[in-house]
Amino acid sequence: MATITAPRTLAGYGLDLSRLGPNWYAAVMGTAIVANGAAALPLALPGLIGFGEAVWAISAVALLVLVAGRLVHFTKHRAAAREQLLDNPATAFFYGCPPMALLAVGYGTEVLGSRLIGSQAALTADLVLWSVGTLYAVVVAFGIPYLMITRHRLSPLEANPTWLLPVVAPMVSAALGPVLVPHLPEGLRPAMLYGCYALFGASLLATLVLLPVVFAGLVHSKLPALVLTPSLFLVLGPLGQSTTAVNQLADAAKGTAPELASFAVGFAVLYGVSTIGFAMLWLAVALAANLRALRAEMPFAMTWWAFTFPVGTLVTGAAGLARHTGFDGFTGLAAGLYLLLVAAWAVASARTLAGLRDGRLLGPVQST
Repeated sequence: MATITAPRTLAGYGLDLSRLGPNWYAAVMGTAIVANGAAALPLALPGLIGFGEAVWAISAVALLVLVAGRLVHFTKHRAAAREQLLDNPATAFFYGCPPMALLAVGYGTEVLGSRLIGSQAALTADLVLWSVGTLYAVVVAFGIPYLMITRHRLSPLEANPTWLLPVVAPMVSAALGPVLVPHLPEGLRPAMLYGCYALFGASLLATLVLLPVVFAGLVHSKLPALVLTPSLFLVLGPLGQSTTAVNQLADAAKGTAPELASFAVGFAVLYGVSTIGFAMLWLAVALAANLRALRAEMPFAMTWWAFTFPVGTLVTGAAGLARHTGFDGFTGLAAGLYLLLVAAWAVASARTLAGLRDGRLLGPVQST
């Protein structure tokens, strides 16, 4: 019987953009965190910043291409877009990824892109991307739980770590907003500082509500498919990002709320060390589970990008603790985690490009 191939929706590449979901923003997040991690590392290594700048440029281009692709998806494939958000909770949770991608690329533009595009252009881009990303993050953080309560058919006994994605997004805003505080008019700086603390609290408490549900679901039902095993790394995201946030906010407090600065630093260290400790415990669990899955021939899927951004948040979190404690152990931890991050990013990038080239990821749908 003849093979019928669906029309190619992106000339020359044969990509089926009806299959382009919000999970693809994880690739942008994972690339941007490699760049941001290079800027955060408390080490002066030759070529490190240049490497970070190159990776930031890749993440910025990838974000532009993906946004363009998603606009086509929303305009030409409305039924698929509606199904992804309203009818399929498995994909709806990934709507936490787009705002985190915007925020991560925006931060990289500020800390790495200024030498390439100019400091004023970099600052403006970060302000725009942080503002849009934060609004998006807040909408997702209440919108997806609202859909979970009112529309999606879910069982807490089948919960998995992707449930955390929507509520983690405001934590990324809290972690990456403080770098903008010194650039704002003096009267707006306290609002930005306290607003980021509010985003930190909202995301942290929402995560604490969901984490027991996620763990209970994992214990009761396990992961429904081998390919979802990398999602175990997603638990590291709120841990590393919240550690990053409290350390970044402590830095911002020094110039904006000096009366709170010493308390902010103390809180950052005590909270951060405790949280990183638990993160290392969960990292061991996630690594062991994924090594087991790889031995069982776990196939490549976009879930492999979960190996990147969560680990990157641990890099920036450990770097913040090294900055505030002066303890070389945290410097070594940040460097070791960064090596793990770069290795994971290289593998995920290579496998994604190969999957796009041979049509396994977004190739035209075929029927016989």
